[in-house]
Amino acid sequence: MFLLTQVTGLLAGIGATVLGALAGIGRVTLFALDALRHLLAPPFYFAEIGRQFMRIGYYSLPVVGLTTLFTGGALALQIYAGGARFNAESVVPSIVAIGMVRELGPVLAGLMVAGRVSAAIAAELGTMRVTEQIDALYTLSTNPMKYLVLPRLIAATIALPLLVLVGDSIGIMGGYLVGVERLGFDPDTYLKTTVDFLENGDVLSGLMKAAVFGFIVALMGCYMGYNSAGGAQGVGRATTNAVVSASVLILASNYILTELFFAV
Repeated sequence: MFLLTQVTGLLAGIGATVLGALAGIGRVTLFALDALRHLLAPPFYFAEIGRQFMRIGYYSLPVVGLTTLFTGGALALQIYAGGARFNAESVVPSIVAIGMVRELGPVLAGLMVAGRVSAAIAAELGTMRVTEQIDALYTLSTNPMKYLVLPRLIAATIALPLLVLVGDSIGIMGGYLVGVERLGFDPDTYLKTTVDFLENGDVLSGLMKAAVFGFIVALMGCYMGYNSAGGAQGVGRATTNAVVSASVLILASNYILTELFFAV
């Protein structure tokens, strides 16, 4: 009887966790749909979209650039060391380029932007929520979803592919610098191999991933901040939850998108 009670309690706990997760997914989905439906009707806050684009895109360039630069260099070293075991050192340029544009560029940029931007959005909207500034917007005949949430979703969805495009170029350059200066590759041969093996589909798949990741980053930051409660502690929880949830969703959606794009 005791064992049956324990098993029942365990199953009940698992069931409650699953139901809670499904309910959370439903709430986030409805939140996103509520924001996106405002795309169809004016007013359109282009100035706010531009301001958020600068905050999300332009000001994230240094961290994304440095991350991809060192990652490209480290990737070249690792591929060279592994390829040397099979006398396949010549694959370094092609693997660095494909790895950066397909996977590492979008994922690393998404995670860096999630840590920087998703937390900032959640903190900003969370502070506005607990200080009742969001409620005050209604008194000014301004819809908070249209003025606060939608511009951030649009800006992040546009900005992250551009960040990834720049990051891919810097990451490939990092691999090139290490390959030429450290590993002794001929510069012209390295560049020719990179261009020959890199296809348009590789770049486009990475940019499509980046657009999805950008939407996720802004969505989780807006959702957690918009629905925060409990004063300063609530804002802190919202910030942490935004970064964690955005990072996990980026990694999960990356696998799903990779299956869609490259499944054999």
